[in-house]
Amino acid sequence: MRLTHNLIKEMPKLSRPRERLENDGEKALSTHELLAILLRTGPKDSSAVDLSMSLLASFEDLYYLKTASLEELMCVNGIGRTKAIEIRAAIELGSRIALATQEKKGQVTSSHTIGKRLIKEMKDLQQEHVITLFLNTKNEIIKKETTFVGGLSQSVAHPREIFRGAVRYAAARIIVAHNHPSGNPTPSDADFAFTKRMATCGELMGIELLDHIIIGSDSYISLKEMGAI
Repeated sequence: MRLTHNLIKEMPKLSRPRERLENDGEKALSTHELLAILLRTGPKDSSAVDLSMSLLASFEDLYYLKTASLEELMCVNGIGRTKAIEIRAAIELGSRIALATQEKKGQVTSSHTIGKRLIKEMKDLQQEHVITLFLNTKNEIIKKETTFVGGLSQSVAHPREIFRGAVRYAAARIIVAHNHPSGNPTPSDADFAFTKRMATCGELMGIELLDHIIIGSDSYISLKEMGAI
């Protein structure tokens, strides 16, 4: 095993950058510790932490590191072409992430509007699908997922899976929709029971179940409009 790996392993476990990130989160790490994680190894007789500090010392600040060319990076002892390419790639990825915005997929203004839209998408499905629309505080759709394939009476259709997504996408509200392959959107007892469970879970988590819409071949039923929510 290379000496560089041993140097990192000789550090107290809670002081190693990777372990610190796992335990304390990335924001607790210094710039050189974050850079050391990307570099992974250092040159002979040095660790990745040593190399990261040397790299940062070679440039006045992060701005000049950000603009450094491959050739300039490779002037630092321990930074070969591979590491220089990886650093440039990480910098570019960070720039693109900084410019990224959450894509909106339309705004929900009424159950009628979303019901008509979902009829077009779901009326020809031969198996029951459960779709979840995740909304922000402005009722903009920030994510749409097919959460289940199969009937609501099956154990697979559990509210925890839907609310796990709601937490992941930081949704303020959700709309659940599913189709009836028979073409008749009349709610079943299982539909009402599932809606009640979803509404109860939503109240506990502070994530509103805005509606549960059942899609038929050419019509829909909103359980919100029925007063079931």
